[in-house]
Amino acid sequence: MEPHLLDPTSLRWSSSIPLTYTTCSLKVLKETKPTSNPPFLFVRAGKRSSGSSQNGLQRQPKKDLSRILRTEAAISGIERKANSRKYSTLWPKAVLEALDEAIRENRYESALKIFGLLRKQHWYEPRCQTYTKLLMMLGKCKQPEQASLLFEVMLSEGLRPTLDVYTALVSAYGHSGQLDKAFCTVEDMKSVSDCKPDVYTYSILIKCCTTLGRFDLIERIFTEMSYLGIECSTVTYNTIIDGYGKADMFELMESSLTEMIESGTCLPDIFTLNSFIWAYGNSGQIEKMEKWYDEFQLMGIRPDIKTFNILIRSYGKACMYEKMVSVMEFMKKRFYSPTIVTFNIVIEMFGRVGNIEKMEEFFLKMKHQGVKPNSITYCSLVSAYSKAGYLKKVDSILRQIENSDVTLDTPFFNCVLSAYGQAGDVERMGELFLVMKERKCKPDNITFATMIQAYNAQGMIEAAQNLEVNMITTKNKSASMGNHLSINLAKLGLE
Repeated sequence: MEPHLLDPTSLRWSSSIPLTYTTCSLKVLKETKPTSNPPFLFVRAGKRSSGSSQNGLQRQPKKDLSRILRTEAAISGIERKANSRKYSTLWPKAVLEALDEAIRENRYESALKIFGLLRKQHWYEPRCQTYTKLLMMLGKCKQPEQASLLFEVMLSEGLRPTLDVYTALVSAYGHSGQLDKAFCTVEDMKSVSDCKPDVYTYSILIKCCTTLGRFDLIERIFTEMSYLGIECSTVTYNTIIDGYGKADMFELMESSLTEMIESGTCLPDIFTLNSFIWAYGNSGQIEKMEKWYDEFQLMGIRPDIKTFNILIRSYGKACMYEKMVSVMEFMKKRFYSPTIVTFNIVIEMFGRVGNIEKMEEFFLKMKHQGVKPNSITYCSLVSAYSKAGYLKKVDSILRQIENSDVTLDTPFFNCVLSAYGQAGDVERMGELFLVMKERKCKPDNITFATMIQAYNAQGMIEAAQNLEVNMITTKNKSASMGNHLSINLAKLGLE
């Protein structure tokens, strides 16, 4: 059976009265040598963030740049003071704001330094809330050893761990792959009054198990919850459904939905819908994806911008470009403004198949609608131009981001280095490698491998060997820095 062409009219939602229930969200949830070398300065390097989506019109670039510079200055300034012993009377607002910003950006080295400075202030009072935020951040950064030491520091300050602190510690261990320690922490919670694990704790534990593919532990968790009289919530079901979907375990995913509905207390919501269509769309089962999209419509669950982004991505992967564009037309008619994520998906999909004309068309639309391109956008453009052999257009991209406030990351630099490497322009690669380091954008294994391959292809064996040494040195420095932080953090509890 041929899948029906999805046009705007089939992207309907039910006119029936929607079901009434409370929705919850789980908050744990890559020619010839160019004749000229364009300047490539005044850009800021940073980490790629999943929260890069924008709604509506972009803010003024000058304001964005101003905010970025203020943030950088605040964190850097406090970090410098953290390396000195004489600062014990700093303004509370400055230290706390710098700490919050470092945590928000998951810059755990900076956050721990600032926290050490915070503890030296005469006005400092230990708070479980601060430790909870730090532990959650360390979990996201996969730093279980730091989390364990931080927990010991908290105990040394005489603080009694709260439910939130313990749950954050479970998250830190679980997301770092240390499930044994996560389960042990849950056992410890049972022996502490007012800290008994709740449905949120177990939902995080389930999320960690599904992320690591340990579905064999799910039944154990459900049994334990039942024994303790803890009922599953919408969050719990959505977590397990999302996990099964990402593992292509479709039968279990659908049976979990049935259990969810039959519970009578946990009804499907927009997160359930998005998990289902992502699972089937990502596996290329377009008919099933469309079927479940319609099923959720009949339940009264309306799509959101993420739903449309998933549909666009799924149709793009399946090379169903007419349907991909029809989704965008439907969004326009329903007054859904495409976000940076929407445009990035479309640009990537057309770029992958070498449809440069369409890719550039949507890139222009993106800018005309006031949606500001980011590192992912430029990475897709560079990749497409490189494959098509349009190296001069890569030069043009570099000129576009010159003097802009776009946040560049390691994947972007890797993409540009790969483009020049394939063209055999090792001189330009070397220049960009230096710029990358100047902008404090750390090279990774892909960076070194790309450059080594290009140097070897040009017969520059000695240069390739030097890069291999550089790569080993970088790894050793990173390991040394991690050990240094662990030692310093341990000292926090003794000072």
